[in-house]
Amino acid sequence: MNSPMMYELRKPSKIELNKTYPAIFVLHGMGSNEQNMLPLVDGLEDRFYIFSVRGPLAQPPGFAYFTIQGYGKPHREVFDHAIDQLAGFIDYAAEHYPLDQGHVYLMGFSQGAIASMTLGLTLGNRIKGIAALSGYIPGFVKEEYPIKPVHQLSLFISHGEFDNVLPYEWGVESNEFFKGLGAQVTFQAYPEGHAVSLKNQQDFTKWILDDVNK
Repeated sequence: MNSPMMYELRKPSKIELNKTYPAIFVLHGMGSNEQNMLPLVDGLEDRFYIFSVRGPLAQPPGFAYFTIQGYGKPHREVFDHAIDQLAGFIDYAAEHYPLDQGHVYLMGFSQGAIASMTLGLTLGNRIKGIAALSGYIPGFVKEEYPIKPVHQLSLFISHGEFDNVLPYEWGVESNEFFKGLGAQVTFQAYPEGHAVSLKNQQDFTKWILDDVNK
């Protein structure tokens, strides 16, 4: 079976037979690609299978998972299809690699964070944790998507206080929304714009290593 999406794989250098490994699915921002996010998870391949997934749509100079029709409003049909594709890719990876189904993580920046949080809501406790860096949850997802229980889900949500692309308040709203559903949320603000600082990366890395060891 061919992969339903293009991706870059990082994995432990020594794979033990009959052992499963936690996984991180990494989703980039609009106009980026599957290589761009890998520095943020550098070193974690010692513990995890890491799948950095390319968006299927051309968005020069890179790619995108979905298109936008207005400020904070993805095109609904394109967005729905992207979420279905990404969920299908997670299924594909689970079938073809020795993944620990109890420790599946999503990590995304901007558009990748939007998709990651939506996948968490639609897949529920099938996902162990999500790192959503500078994203938001579309209104139609909150209002119309079938939301699964997320009481076992852990999240690391971060946002730049000076983000001029996706407002900081949207990150606060995501934190409040997931907490309201009973998820375990760590929220971090940084004196940054629409970017991931070294401190943000360090905090995310500590969070995921702590979480996977619980």
